Amino acid sequence: MDFNINEDLGDFFYDEPMLNHTSFCVGGPAKLLIKPKDEDSLVEIIKEIKRNNYKFYILGNCTNVIVKDNGFDGIIIKLKNKLRDIKKVGNTEIYAGAGVSLKKVSEFAMENSLTGLEFAHGIPGSLGGGVVMNAGAYDGEMKNVIKSVRLLDENLRIIELSGEDMNFSYRHSLVQERDLIVLGATFALSHGDKDEIKEKYEEFDRRRAEKQPLDKPSAGSTFKRPKGYFAGKLIDDSGLRGFTHNGAGISEKHCGFVVNKDNASAKDVLETIEIVQKVVQDKFGVKMEREVKIIGD
Repeated sequence: MDFNINEDLGDFFYDEPMLNHTSFCVGGPAKLLIKPKDEDSLVEIIKEIKRNNYKFYILGNCTNVIVKDNGFDGIIIKLKNKLRDIKKVGNTEIYAGAGVSLKKVSEFAMENSLTGLEFAHGIPGSLGGGVVMNAGAYDGEMKNVIKSVRLLDENLRIIELSGEDMNFSYRHSLVQERDLIVLGATFALSHGDKDEIKEKYEEFDRRRAEKQPLDKPSAGSTFKRPKGYFAGKLIDDSGLRGFTHNGAGISEKHCGFVVNKDNASAKDVLETIEIVQKVVQDKFGVKMEREVKIIGD
């Protein structure tokens, strides 16, 4: 398929293997991968995509997705370049583009002696993905620190919504309800002591290293937390700790993680997820909902 999109708007890569981009290290090629130059270029690219009814998907750090082995017969937009800018916009406020990693945003906050984003330091995703999923860890969530979100709406207009208007809840936001695209967000933080903020980062990093399989390719926590339960404990109590299916399996270190153990295919990973869902459902009657997104044909 030929795509009628102005190639001056960014970097274009045809038949791009997605296993080179995703944290799971699986997935076939995207028919076209685009890295827009900046926000204006992104908006123009989206306009051309919608005008031509092309299939598309927007990704940041590619840490919460699985691309199927056959790839994606459409356009993947990867937010890079100026869509990763961060700046201080007030005494205690930061604006960051959708493509920047949450780790970099939190480190920028620390360098400016601003507290509130410590929880996000070890979350591997991008700001855009963090907004979409209301990412959280260690009793912190995006909804607690977001003042406003800059979005491209269904009519291709740039709008700004307050944090209160984003319908944030557990791993949910308004973006999942409407055809909205996150362009960036403003964070409302507080003055803090840089050394104390750094100590919190180091403590959270230590806890992650102790409890999470950071040495194996994965998409982070694979399942959402079922109401009244913990996903990892349910999987462990189902006897699946260390379970292996072809090249994929359950982490020995943290049962909430499906990991790429040995050159897994996307099929291996998806089948492992389905096995976990069936075993837990049969044993405990609890439905395990995926936190990771699946892309592909």
